[in-house]
Amino acid sequence: MIPAAQTSGLDPAKIEAVLELFKAAGHDHVSPPILQPADVFLDLTGEDIRRRLFLTNGADSVDLCLRPDFTIPVCRHHLSGEASSLPAAYCYNGPVFRQRPDGVGEIPQLGAESLGRADIAGADADMLALSIKALETFGLTDCSIRIGDETLFASVLENLELPTVWRRRLRDLFGETDKLKAAINRMSGGNAAEEDDSRDVRLGFLSALEGTAPEAAHAVVEDLLSIAGISAVGGRTPGEIADRFLEQAALASGSGGHDKAAEILTAYLDLEADCSKSAASLRNFSKEFGLELEQPIAAFEQRLSALEDKGIDPARLTFAADFGRRLDYYSGFVFEIHSASSRIAGPLVGGGRYDKLVTLLGADQDVPAIGFSMWLDRIAASVKG
Repeated sequence: MIPAAQTSGLDPAKIEAVLELFKAAGHDHVSPPILQPADVFLDLTGEDIRRRLFLTNGADSVDLCLRPDFTIPVCRHHLSGEASSLPAAYCYNGPVFRQRPDGVGEIPQLGAESLGRADIAGADADMLALSIKALETFGLTDCSIRIGDETLFASVLENLELPTVWRRRLRDLFGETDKLKAAINRMSGGNAAEEDDSRDVRLGFLSALEGTAPEAAHAVVEDLLSIAGISAVGGRTPGEIADRFLEQAALASGSGGHDKAAEILTAYLDLEADCSKSAASLRNFSKEFGLELEQPIAAFEQRLSALEDKGIDPARLTFAADFGRRLDYYSGFVFEIHSASSRIAGPLVGGGRYDKLVTLLGADQDVPAIGFSMWLDRIAASVKG
């Protein structure tokens, strides 16, 4: 705990007080190893994280990295226990390591994780409320809170008549709004630049694949991988890689004919309102475009009701339909808390739901889960400001 306190510039007694707050809420303190297997992060958070990792090799040539976040290490810690019973709750304090253009790559964090609670709305409300109390312990009360919900976006996609390849691509891009809107524009036949900077390099090969018999194209890709001596990339088998190449070929061929879907998606992503009005905005949107969104909207309202029960006024929260978190394992409700000071770039707190992650790490049953991390360097700057 001492290194995190020293690098954050915060009063160590305040950090200890927040940890005690977490423990009082039922979270056991854990300290996962700093060195982690790199392939786990590449497989579960996406290749985009590779450029931000501090990578090294173990004695057995296994790729290792300094932990870039705590969520995956905490979940791995849970699964390594002899009796990894559920529900379970953990808290932590220590550095994470990420390459970043400005600032030191060692970032002090506090955070909490909740695994296995079946009362989804209650767990969401408890974790957001806990993060707010933690900020108040540091003396920060004037903050803005933004929430989002990937489940709603996925439900909108399911209502649209789109090829599976486009649904998957758009969902993969959720949370990266500029890239997502560029893809939507291209899907409808627009001339937006491809969101992937390497498009020019790959376009010739992908265009050659497009229109080829699926079995033959699949065999070509697998043969190329075999010739290159590649047996797996990011945990994907040659067959799975071939499937993704064929999807990319379909995307690279351009599109058009999806103007209505593009109109609906654009209108959805533009929705933003404080949460005393957001459910009504979602229902008006659903009615205007004839979409069946009652179930995810009802779940959204249930969460807001649980937050009200925790004393959090919905009007204090802003729902932004285009807001998602970049890491691939987030799967539903997400939130960020920002400083009122415009000098502080980035969130003080970031968190959300990751219901598939523990299962992907090896759990033998689905494990609903939610957590958050606090960026202590930003909190320290806010306190000083």
